[in-house]
Amino acid sequence: MAFFKSRSKQKAGPVDRDHLPRHIAVIMDGNGRWAKRRGLPRKAGHKVGAEVFRTIATYCKDLGIAYLTVYAFSTENWKRPQDEVDAIMGLLKRYLLEAIDTMAKDNIRLRFLGDLTVLSPELQELAARTNAISATLDGFQANICLNYGGRDELLRAAQSFAADCVDGKYQEDALDSDLFETYLFSAGLPDPDLIIRPGGEQRISNFLLWQCAYAEFVFTETLWPDFKKEHLDAAIAEYQARHRRYGGV
Repeated sequence: MAFFKSRSKQKAGPVDRDHLPRHIAVIMDGNGRWAKRRGLPRKAGHKVGAEVFRTIATYCKDLGIAYLTVYAFSTENWKRPQDEVDAIMGLLKRYLLEAIDTMAKDNIRLRFLGDLTVLSPELQELAARTNAISATLDGFQANICLNYGGRDELLRAAQSFAADCVDGKYQEDALDSDLFETYLFSAGLPDPDLIIRPGGEQRISNFLLWQCAYAEFVFTETLWPDFKKEHLDAAIAEYQARHRRYGGV
C-alpha cells in the first residue's frame, strides 16, 4: 500500500494501542473500479465492499476504537444506474437483518446519518429497529452515512434553526457552534480524529464537511474491497506520527 506524502516528518511506526483515535471515518471508495478490473458487474464490488466494512468494523471494536463512521451512499449516488442502486439497497437490507440478530450479543450500536425518508418503508422500519436496539447498548458504535451529503446536512441544520427561531424557541443571536451541532445528523458524536480515503482520490467528496475541520486525513491507492486490517493499522500509525495543533503551535 502506498500512502501519499504526509505532513509529518516522523516516519509512521507500529500502532500504539494506548493512543488510538477515538473516532475514525472512512470514505469507502473503489468498489466499482475493483469489479471492473476483474470483469465483474459493479454490484459485485459493492458486495465485497460490504464484507470489508463488516471486517473493519469488528477490528475497530477489537482495537478499542469507540466510533467508526463510513460513507456508504451519498445524496449524489442516486444518479447511478438503477440496478446498482437496487443492489446497494439489497445489501443494506441483508446487513440490517443480520445486525438486528447480533447487535445485542456483540454490544455493537448502529446509527444512520442522513435523510432516510427516501428509503423504502421496509428499510426505514429496519433502521428504526436497529436504533431501538442501539439505545439499550453502550459499546462500539458504527455510523453509516446513507443518503448523506455534507452540504445537505448544513442546509438542513440552518433551516431547522431558522424554523425554531420563527417558533420563538431561540433568538437568532443564540446560535453558536455547540448549538449548531445539535441540528446536525451527527449530533452527540465526537468529531472524527482520522479520515481515511482508499481508492486513490484526494478529496472530501461532500463528507462530514463541518465535522472534519480538524481531522487528520490519510489517502491510499488501495481500493476499498482490498482494504485489510493491515491497511487500517498503517493509517492509524500515520495518524499517530502527526502532531495535532488545532491552530496552535
